[in-house]
Amino acid sequence: MCRLSSLPQLILLVSFVLLNLNSHAQNPPESNQIGKASYYANKFEKKRTSSGELYQHENFTAAHRSLPFGTWVKVTNTENNKAVIVRINDRGPFVKGRIIDLSRSAIKEIGNINQGVFSVSVEVYQKDLEMIPIQSILNPISYKEKILFAYE
Repeated sequence: MCRLSSLPQLILLVSFVLLNLNSHAQNPPESNQIGKASYYANKFEKKRTSSGELYQHENFTAAHRSLPFGTWVKVTNTENNKAVIVRINDRGPFVKGRIIDLSRSAIKEIGNINQGVFSVSVEVYQKDLEMIPIQSILNPISYKEKILFAYE
């Protein structure tokens, strides 16, 4: 274990921590984006996501490069105005021009899965996970039904 032996070391450490926290606060992720969405291939089923969760195609989840894990976003297909709400639990996509990767269930709600890539808008729907009913997280099917009802 490392011990700080002097006041200057302590001041330097505290300054570093405060500067690091401040740099993240100045660059919050965008809450509204327009771009392309794709979806997870079958080979990712039951694989670990960046958040540590297992990917399951029936859940309404997504990968985003910068939004915090647990953030809920509304993804709207700009060609047909169909929307779905998903929870960020992974990082990606890492293909130029794409802003979000959706689970297979989510992509099926907003377009023809055979199309592969969709033009979408992404907006933060809910940042505070505590405000989402716990049943929604534990039972994605009932959550799906609520979301479809809300946007039909």
